[in-house]
Amino acid sequence: MDAPTTTSSAGSDGSGGNSGDWGWFTPSRRPPEDQRAPDQQSDERAPSRPVNPIRPVGTEADRRTPAAPAPGPGAGDRRGDNRRTGGPANTGPANTGPAPTGRAATGREEHQRPDEVAPAPQDVRPGPDSPFVAPETASPDAILLRRTMAEVEPISDKVTSYFYALLFVQHPELRPLFPAAMDAQRDRLFKAILTAARLIDDPDILTDFLSRLGRGHRKYGTQPEHYPAVGECLIGALTRYAVTTWNDEAEAAWVRAYTAISQIMIDASAEDELIAPAWWQAEVVEHESRTHDIAVITVRPDQPYPFLAGQYTSLETPWWPRVWRHYSFASAPRTDGLLSFHVKAVPAGWVSSALVHRARPGDVIRLGPPAGSMTVDHASDNGLLCLGGGTGIAPIKALVEDVADHGRHRPVEVFYGARNDHDLYDIDTMLRLAQRHPWLAVRPVVSDGPTNGLSGRLPDAVRQYGPWNAFDAYLSGPPGMIRSGVDALVGVGIPSHRIRHDSIEELAAAAE
Repeated sequence: MDAPTTTSSAGSDGSGGNSGDWGWFTPSRRPPEDQRAPDQQSDERAPSRPVNPIRPVGTEADRRTPAAPAPGPGAGDRRGDNRRTGGPANTGPANTGPAPTGRAATGREEHQRPDEVAPAPQDVRPGPDSPFVAPETASPDAILLRRTMAEVEPISDKVTSYFYALLFVQHPELRPLFPAAMDAQRDRLFKAILTAARLIDDPDILTDFLSRLGRGHRKYGTQPEHYPAVGECLIGALTRYAVTTWNDEAEAAWVRAYTAISQIMIDASAEDELIAPAWWQAEVVEHESRTHDIAVITVRPDQPYPFLAGQYTSLETPWWPRVWRHYSFASAPRTDGLLSFHVKAVPAGWVSSALVHRARPGDVIRLGPPAGSMTVDHASDNGLLCLGGGTGIAPIKALVEDVADHGRHRPVEVFYGARNDHDLYDIDTMLRLAQRHPWLAVRPVVSDGPTNGLSGRLPDAVRQYGPWNAFDAYLSGPPGMIRSGVDALVGVGIPSHRIRHDSIEELAAAAE
């Protein structure tokens, strides 16, 4: 998240980062003297990590033909998981390796580029409510990028499917990096690229976003030489479907943007490689069933694992290779180095079902690097208002332990929500913590059925107490609870910058 980069601004010739005169990702038209074989150019490039020069897919005429490639391996496979537990996407993405699905259009339905000259880019502008509207201070490249994104957004399924078809057909060596079926994660890589392009004029935010992605991609086996293939297929997909806005200037803008994007990720990965492994092996040492579908799993990493209370990690099981899911740490860092997770099995949840119903002590899983910013600011005197729904109580418990470990008696108010009393699977642990620490209050909230606690929705229960003007808020649970909880907290006067939770998009994508 804070790894330094060495990215320089990209020039109009398509260079970017530290990639020499031309860089490794360039426009389709180049001066004749540069039309040489890749091995003839390699000695002249000096990127911070070795990468290969590439071209967009074929010639401009080739890239505008209507024929689409056959779907690559795994296309149309819809066996992926469909739920989320715990704490990513990174951004990154947690796993940013989606595959095509059966939603791709048939040949006669595909959005094909017409032979006639397309209208000028100025003729297509995002609507006033579009997320791709460029601010008045936007750079020329940012304007071109956003116009392209606004055009392809309504047909994003087709663009994404075509992108992965190109990637797997033209670069079959990359297919083993992806799970056999990735329906739940299909859009992540492509959406991450578009998100980065939208942030091209915000270098600080862009660098933070991409650095996290670059570090996170190490666990997938991503290497610098893989980035050109992705860029090549991105340009191929945009060329095919951005019928109105695509021209020489748009292509050059995307080349410059992708070159800068890739170099930030490559540099962050290289920096991280010096200080941390790509993943940790961790042995299951305890498996405790709390309900028929919830288990508390404790693991011992094979080497020290640094993290902060409130963060989460990505996890891969031996039963579903290359399928990573995100789970929050259920405790603050421990002196014995053990890590705990609360996992709820859901229907069709590959990883969660395996962890709850199949994992046993002695099994070995993999952990990715820690992520997330839902951590305690120990320099502040504010109290903590914590809302935890379902297994979202896991990181809340970790935050409570973290406050206790720092020895400062700050007020902590925990609202623990569930559908019924039976689903309050960790209430005894939380109540014991409250008995031990007088600064901690724990209030169970049940939405359905009789209860010994508070009845109703979690956000409504919070409104009954307060005031909360001297508290920082922390939310963990299902995406719907996060959204309604944020609205309720803002409504009772807590500024949005003092409300912390994991990414809604990552929560929804990782609940599988």
